[in-house]
Formats: sequence, structure tokens, C-alpha cells
Amino acid sequence: MNVYRIELTKNAKKDLTKIPIFIKDKLLLWVDAVERLGIHQVRKIAGFHDEPLKGDRRGQRSIRLNKAYRAIYIENRNKEAYIVSIIEVNKHDY
Repeated sequence: MNVYRIELTKNAKKDLTKIPIFIKDKLLLWVDAVERLGIHQVRKIAGFHDEPLKGDRRGQRSIRLNKAYRAIYIENRNKEAYIVSIIEVNKHDY
């Protein structure tokens, strides 16, 4: 029984084709954990650095896939989350 459901938007699916395989693997690990344990339990895992975003991305959250990549997602009250994009960041984006 799935506790939570994760879906990728069209944009995120496109982003997924452009990222290194080890980044994709970490994202799939996060998706699997969320679907089994629920988002609130997975947020407690320090390695993902799950955090709410501010500014133009208010209402969205991000997880760190490594130093350079983040997955941006939104969630609703029906135990569903939508990964909206996977972005590459660098120190100049902070």
C-alpha cells in the first residue's frame, strides 16, 4: 500500500533526460522512500535537505540531489506530490 504518490510533470520528465544517471538514481531513491514512508518521515532524513522555498517559488519545496542538483516539488492534501523540475544550481545562483 502506497502511503504517498509522487508524479513528475512534463517539464520534470524532460529535465530527467538531461541529468546524470547517479542524480536520477538519487531522485528515484527519494521517490521510493516517500511512497513507502510518507513525505513527513522522509523530510527527517538530513541527506535530502528538504526545505520550503521563498520568493517566486513560494509554495514549492526542494530536495538536494547533490551539491549541484535540486528537485523542486509541490504537494497537495491528497497525499500527492508533483516534481515540477530538476535544476542545476551553482554558487552564483544563491
